[in-house]
Amino acid sequence: MQLEDIYQPIKTDLAAVDRLLAGQLKDTRYKSILELNNYLLEGKGKRLRPALVIICAKASLKSKKLNLKTLASIASAIELIHIASLVHDDIIDQATLRHHKPAIHVKFGQDVAIAFGDYLYAVAFELISSCNNPDLLSCISQAAKALCEGELVQVCERDNLSLLKERYILIAKKKTASLFAASCQSGAMLSCKNPKVQIALKGYGLNLGIAFQIIDDYLDLVSNEANLGKNTGLDFKMGELTLPVLNLLSYSRDKGRVLEMLKNQDEKEAFLDLRERFINSFANTKTKNDALYYVRRARNALAELSESAYKKSLFGLLDYIVNYFTVKNFT
Repeated sequence: MQLEDIYQPIKTDLAAVDRLLAGQLKDTRYKSILELNNYLLEGKGKRLRPALVIICAKASLKSKKLNLKTLASIASAIELIHIASLVHDDIIDQATLRHHKPAIHVKFGQDVAIAFGDYLYAVAFELISSCNNPDLLSCISQAAKALCEGELVQVCERDNLSLLKERYILIAKKKTASLFAASCQSGAMLSCKNPKVQIALKGYGLNLGIAFQIIDDYLDLVSNEANLGKNTGLDFKMGELTLPVLNLLSYSRDKGRVLEMLKNQDEKEAFLDLRERFINSFANTKTKNDALYYVRRARNALAELSESAYKKSLFGLLDYIVNYFTVKNFT
């Protein structure tokens, strides 16, 4: 199943988000900022997070009328927070590609990219504030804080060859899953007062986000730039121990050799050796199973929802991240 099929029930709403994003980013008198904004709009991502806001709002809708303007504003704001984090992440990770194009800091310079990321956060929170809903502001602000904490902890844990799996999962929860969870929870908050439904959808987003991060880290090790549209092998180069590597260390018969490879971050041969060892080890299967464990947890969280086309879309997103990466990239 393709994203277009999954997004079909919310096609009109996603178009409204794209229009709002374009309007917000083009509403400036400064040519330099407009150039940045236009470049950003050219590199459209999967729109997973705004789609989750919309789908969860409609999947949990009962009799309450949904404010479509607020829905589009929250979905757009969450996408802007995500994009801002990517702009900064690419600088931190020394990534040169994003969506098959030069990253912002490569195209415009590092100083501009740092300031631009800050600008995108500001635009996002201006949108959220315009909705005049303190609960939504609190939900998304907490997620943004967790996202930044996760990134900070990850950077501080670089080159820590004693990193525990539990620590990795904590980083994944904060850095990635927190915004997925907030996307789902904020959508539910817009249309449903039932706390059980809100908590269930938050759980769905959290587990989806953890699975997504595991898969992303897996692909950084085994895939290639042509498939992903961004640099691969960055985790190895930056000294970040991801779940695939932690599993390799757990199941390797020659742990000392793996540790030696991890210390040679600037050597391409060391990365290729590590990659080959991972692909041909039980760690490969274990990492897939770890991702699927969180996919199952996300799937189980949807039991609180009534049957609808939107619930099917939420199941479809789980199938999409598994099938897309399994068929095209998993070894």
